[in-house]
Amino acid sequence: MNKRSWLGPLLVLLGIYLFFFRKEAVDAGTLFGNFWPTIFVIPLGLFFHWMYFSMTGRRGSGLLIPGGILFTVGIVCQLATLFDSWQYLWPGFIAAPAVGLFEFYWFTNRNKWLLIPINILGGLSLLFFAVFSFGALYNSVIFGQPVLAIALIAIGAGVMIAPKKRT
Repeated sequence: MNKRSWLGPLLVLLGIYLFFFRKEAVDAGTLFGNFWPTIFVIPLGLFFHWMYFSMTGRRGSGLLIPGGILFTVGIVCQLATLFDSWQYLWPGFIAAPAVGLFEFYWFTNRNKWLLIPINILGGLSLLFFAVFSFGALYNSVIFGQPVLAIALIAIGAGVMIAPKKRT
């Protein structure tokens, strides 16, 4: 593997991080504390995917489940660490097994029974994302209660004014 293939993107990401987060002192501990998912978890998930796709005949299809779980958990942890948003991104941990199972479903013989846990976990994750995101928007300064009240008034007025359909 060429040294430039991983060194270039690494330097670009480090430069972006230093540009946007320059208020705090940057040392090895800070970088390690902020990028531990990128250093350990995401590469392990990518390694499982690489192992599956490099095998001839797709014999190791079971590698897709931990690969999808680890990659999704790594992305969730990285975003939550960088933006300090653990309270909003935790449903991503529920979505991680759904992603792993969906990859297994997609790249194998497509057993329809796998869709049951995939849909349950994915639906729960989306539900929790929606509930906690709506709660955060409702309590925020910009999109708080007045904006919600105006939106509800406008929707209600639109429903009352809209012409009724004749059946």
